[in-house]
Amino acid sequence: MAPADDDSGPNGSGDLARATREALGPHGALAQADPGFVEREVQQQLAEAMASAVEERATLVAEAGTGVGKTFAYLVPLLLSGRRALVSTATKGLQDQLFLRDLPRLRDALRVPVRIALLKGRSSYLCLHRLQQARETGTLPDRFAVRALARVETWAHGTTTGDLAEIDGLDDRSPVIPLVTSTRDNCLGQECPQFRDCHVVKARREAMAADLVVVNHHLFFADLSLRDSGVAELLPTVDAAVFDEAHQLVETGLQFLGTMLSTNQAIDFGRDLIAAGLSHARGLADWPAVAGGLDKAARELRLACAGPLRDIKGILKLRWDERAHDEAFEQALQGLAVAADAARDAALGVEATSPDFTRLVERGRRIAQLAHAFELPVATDRVRWIDIGPRDARLVESPLHIRDLFTELRAGSTKGRSRVDPPPSGGDGGKSPPSGGQYPPRAWIFTSATLGSDEHLSWFTESAALEDARKLRVGSPFDYPAHARTWVPPRFPKPNEAGHPAAVGALAARLAGRLGGRTFVLTTTLRVLPVIAEALTAAANAAGTPLQVLVQGTHPKRTLLQRFLDTPGSVLVGSASFWEGIDVPGAALQCVIIDKLPFPPPHDPLVQARSKELESRGRDPFNDYYLSEAAISLKQGAGRLIRSETDLGLLVIADPRLRQMPYGRKLRAALPPMGTLDTEADALAWLDEIAAINAAA
Repeated sequence: MAPADDDSGPNGSGDLARATREALGPHGALAQADPGFVEREVQQQLAEAMASAVEERATLVAEAGTGVGKTFAYLVPLLLSGRRALVSTATKGLQDQLFLRDLPRLRDALRVPVRIALLKGRSSYLCLHRLQQARETGTLPDRFAVRALARVETWAHGTTTGDLAEIDGLDDRSPVIPLVTSTRDNCLGQECPQFRDCHVVKARREAMAADLVVVNHHLFFADLSLRDSGVAELLPTVDAAVFDEAHQLVETGLQFLGTMLSTNQAIDFGRDLIAAGLSHARGLADWPAVAGGLDKAARELRLACAGPLRDIKGILKLRWDERAHDEAFEQALQGLAVAADAARDAALGVEATSPDFTRLVERGRRIAQLAHAFELPVATDRVRWIDIGPRDARLVESPLHIRDLFTELRAGSTKGRSRVDPPPSGGDGGKSPPSGGQYPPRAWIFTSATLGSDEHLSWFTESAALEDARKLRVGSPFDYPAHARTWVPPRFPKPNEAGHPAAVGALAARLAGRLGGRTFVLTTTLRVLPVIAEALTAAANAAGTPLQVLVQGTHPKRTLLQRFLDTPGSVLVGSASFWEGIDVPGAALQCVIIDKLPFPPPHDPLVQARSKELESRGRDPFNDYYLSEAAISLKQGAGRLIRSETDLGLLVIADPRLRQMPYGRKLRAALPPMGTLDTEADALAWLDEIAAINAAA
């Protein structure tokens, strides 16, 4: 399928919108391929806007409520357009869903000869060279890691993609993964003895030859900043770029436009240095001593970052000025630079013995440069902080927004794009530019279920410099007034009171007891998870309705969700990662309890910096930032409840401020139009109705 060079659809202006409407209609290709397919007018409205944006190479920001079917609404016009496209979504899991399920299904139904490809970051693909190193010199922490490495080795003989997602049950947190994958720092490129069989290179070649490529937001931004994954080569060649789950773009972009130095980065460097030294230059340097110096410097920096803090659980954010002028912190930062320089010099002395050392020299130089950079004052338009965890500390510097990035990206596409040099694989898969060496402008499409609380979708468009984009809001087709209720307990401890988490747990036990589980408790912080879970368990046991309480952090997210689905009487208590991207349709989930209004943490350094910037422009940080952020998060959490036309449920927000404070009306307006309940008796009666329907089914 060759990319189109004109601004029309399949046969002329407007034809793509008409073809899309037909395909999604009651007698269209999708209805013929799937007897269960139902036309949705809201999906048609969204798809028509998507098609027009693709035809006219325009920018569109579109919010689509739960159940609209936004995935098909953008994939159908892309597939019918005959144009080359890039689709970026929030997670690797959603990537796999698009590539393995949605796209093949649509391609077959529409009967279009579209070549699709999946492109992930380096850490998703097996590195054959590092697998060999891990086999020969890797140090594994326990027998579980030894078994995991054995599984990877067995799988490696049969895989054609090298995508680690193919290995069932391999935990994303496994210590084996960094041993058998490459990074930008340690990849040997064309010097690698396994380059011809490299899975990363193969994935990039396939992406450059494809008509539609699926990536994720992390990969997109990482490549724009590092030019490491192939997206920077791919983006100039596409006619349309679609960003699903676009509400995550701003925060993801900030992660990669910033600068970070982590203690684990130095420890990993030392581990790779000693492995290479003992393999290729044994006896030419005291490798254990050099690596030990890096390890010691990294651990001292983490201790200096932690200061008086002990027993850290989760990730804590510290303001830069809490540590920046501390003598121990300054010395630890200097010590890491010295250790990195020493390691670099050791690798430089034996560089001729192996290509591994060339990369190690660059890594040592980079770590020292970062350490010195964090000794300098921070620029006025940027903010610094320290993320401190149980085993790692990260020094972070970030811009306050990504407006400039999106302005530059769109300006570059509007003016026409010069053809980039072909990738190392040779050729560009036939995707050559029109005559003159320039590509025409591309369409930019951003879509999500939550992009703002007003018709202008200001929360997102202001953050991404998209005020001039076309905007569309399409509501959910679900009958919320009939199928869902929301309840705010009128007399309840305030979130800042010590007894609030335990009260949430006890309330959750009473509500979940009526349903026999089927409940999520969503918290705004990790800190309260164990308190709520303990109170929930105790209250359920005391009432004689024991529940299976599943708590985030005790098992991988995927495992917890599967246990929730498989175990009767389950209540899942989770924080940020369970507020979005979780799809549990049907009777398995019928009550969602949110512990408190999800305002941004006021002591977060980035939040403070953004607030100061708004104040400097004469704006009110609470109304223009805190409330908007809370409305978006609340909308995301509430979206877990009703996932299909027949779902029933109760949303509980255990924060009396939603009733008492004037801003409560704005936050309530952000929620789906559910019926409202006044008392706990009303809430329990509604759950009894749902339980009776469950029993009858």
